[in-house]
Amino acid sequence: MITSPNNRLHFLDAIRAFAIIMMLQGHFVYTLLADEYRDTNNTIFNIWEYFRGMTAPTFFTITGFIFTFLLLKQGTIGIDNPRVLKGVKRAIKVILWGYLLRLSLYALYAGGVNPSFYYVDVLQCIGTSLLLLIGIYLIASKYGVVFFQNTILVIGTVIFLLQPMYEACILEFLPKTIANYFTHTNGSIFTIFPWFGYVCFGGFMASLFLKYLKQKDFYRYAIMVYLLAGFVLMYFSSSLLMSLHDITSLEIFKSVAYNNFLFIRLGNVCVLFAVFIILRNLVSHPVVTKVGGKTLSIYILHFFILYGSWFEFGLNRFFNRALAPTEALVGALLFVIGICALVLCYFKYQSELKLLLHNLLEVFYKKTSINFSNISATIKDNMVRSYKKIRYNKR
Repeated sequence: MITSPNNRLHFLDAIRAFAIIMMLQGHFVYTLLADEYRDTNNTIFNIWEYFRGMTAPTFFTITGFIFTFLLLKQGTIGIDNPRVLKGVKRAIKVILWGYLLRLSLYALYAGGVNPSFYYVDVLQCIGTSLLLLIGIYLIASKYGVVFFQNTILVIGTVIFLLQPMYEACILEFLPKTIANYFTHTNGSIFTIFPWFGYVCFGGFMASLFLKYLKQKDFYRYAIMVYLLAGFVLMYFSSSLLMSLHDITSLEIFKSVAYNNFLFIRLGNVCVLFAVFIILRNLVSHPVVTKVGGKTLSIYILHFFILYGSWFEFGLNRFFNRALAPTEALVGALLFVIGICALVLCYFKYQSELKLLLHNLLEVFYKKTSINFSNISATIKDNMVRSYKKIRYNKR
């Protein structure tokens, strides 16, 4: 996560690796496990489903954390910060991949675009969140890092508190392509709100982390703060929200308290951070670091193999909701190992593979290349013969 390998915070890579692995197995099992085994009365299934629900909050929080950490670490304020341009490029790349993965070649061949192409999924949401975070940084950083830090904390909190209000919005007055970023009505899987809230909280955590990182016994205090924050958010946030409702009589606090998944999941993320900080010396293996650094590539490959992407020819086409628990468990394990291994092998031998592909394409081109001059001469001769034949017949 940090430019210098010696100063790299490996536990951040480990958290990203954990999140991408949870995403891989979660998507595999959710897509392929047979309906009769999705028993909410089953303890094992409930535990799996609960931990699966931690994946997206972790992803968005760690995204905000890492980007803000690198952004503020530069020391350069505003537009001159090199991380701003890098972040914009990265965000646009992620958004484009989000759309490309949902493109159907069959629909294009038929002369149209598949409706799901316009759905907003996790990649578009992450990319747009990064652009929003950069925009806030460019505005707020003019007044200092502390102002930026407090701004994203307030924005994240407000987004979580207003969830009952925007969750029901349909936004029919907006074009669907834009509305899909704000509402699930048209089929979007992820929307900017509330997920940008996690990015903001991740950014706030990063600003504190960077501020106190060099303090004595920092990690010890960080672990305690994360555990305390996680404990409070998971077990007392609903009560605190109800207390705010009693004091202010604002129904919004009551509504959030009755469906308090956002703050509780943020508590889960805090505990997860604490666990990985505790294990920071055990999760610095190069493989973990590489997996954590290649999450986009892993996501792209998994989308092709599991869902088929452009070709609509993935595992779900053959095994959609058809596997027994044992089959799903073994399959998920092989799926995770296979996807990660393929991506890591590709980047390990990237230069050789590109050279091999270039040579193969060159050979293919030479063997299938067409001599247009010969074709042109042949066509010309045929036309002359046909013309002479027609004139002869007329005589």
